[in-house]
Amino acid sequence: MKISKIEAIPFAIPYKKPLRFASGEVRVAAHILVRVHSEDGFVGEAEAPPRPFTYGETQDSIKSMVEKVFAPELVGLSCLNREQIHAVMNRTVGNPTAKSAVDMAVWDVIGKSLQLPVTTLLGGYADRMRVSHMLGFASPQSMVVEAERMRDVYGITTFKVKVGRKPFMLDVEVCRALRAALGSEVELYIDGNRGWTPSESLRALNAMNDLDLTLAEELCPADDVLGRKWLTARSPLPVVADESATTPGEVTRELLSGASNVISIKTARTGFTSSRRVLHLCEGLGTEVVMGNQIDGQIGTMCSAVFGSAYKATTSRAGELSNFLDMSDDLLADPLEISDGTLAVRNVAGLGIEVDPAKLAKYRQDS
Repeated sequence: MKISKIEAIPFAIPYKKPLRFASGEVRVAAHILVRVHSEDGFVGEAEAPPRPFTYGETQDSIKSMVEKVFAPELVGLSCLNREQIHAVMNRTVGNPTAKSAVDMAVWDVIGKSLQLPVTTLLGGYADRMRVSHMLGFASPQSMVVEAERMRDVYGITTFKVKVGRKPFMLDVEVCRALRAALGSEVELYIDGNRGWTPSESLRALNAMNDLDLTLAEELCPADDVLGRKWLTARSPLPVVADESATTPGEVTRELLSGASNVISIKTARTGFTSSRRVLHLCEGLGTEVVMGNQIDGQIGTMCSAVFGSAYKATTSRAGELSNFLDMSDDLLADPLEISDGTLAVRNVAGLGIEVDPAKLAKYRQDS
């Protein structure tokens, strides 16, 4: 099960419409397909989504890091030696999605070699996850129409509403429209992507206090240490750490400092190996978690579902697993399907993904 080669293949697939939120805008899924080859003929695959406005990574930097820095050191190591693999990659600071894609592709190799689903190797708690859909910036009417379509077509009843605009009453109006249109049976929570100050955040939360929201994620800047503690102490809702909790160390600081009391786990930035560390840390501290979305394609979405379905704690809330529906196409030969508000994992060896060669040839950017 030794690694023989690692590839980083850039591809780009347009979104049907721009995805807008407080920290940026995405029009094209310009991602990296990472492939880990083993000497015994297995190929593991995963997806790295560059988010320069969040982690500082670009498509070019991920490709260069994987092929020029990681691959020369990792070739020859056994995929089973995951701690050694991470020790090698962690000699380089940052680059979370590059490291995570390599990690998840390695797990895919292990699952295929052992003829077991990765979700079984991780924990095997469930065979599916409930789905939450992210609603990006738009008019109240447009966001209501999208939410109603997701509910009626896919059975989704949990929605993450992107907020963080100024004035904040724009977002209060959206949340009011969604609650009025969707009724009390639908769960709504908000994500500010660091768009408001702590005082703006509290005013907005108070203005929406009658809407039965369930969570408030990353409303103010991740490095506003005192402001975040001040807000969390006064918030009427549990506060979710996302961009401020990208490593187990940051998770510890967020929770013990009182800056947050729920953690978003994103396999795109912590893979499977470090995501387990984050999850077990949260379980030990009695902290809730939610499976987040890095605006993943179908490959990244399956990785999130594989991890999330493996544990009881990560299935307690709906996972953010639907935004691949906003893409005009994808790479999988057998596309993912959301039905009755859930996404099922696949009872096959590895991650349960197969890239369509024709689609990869169409969208790859290096040939």
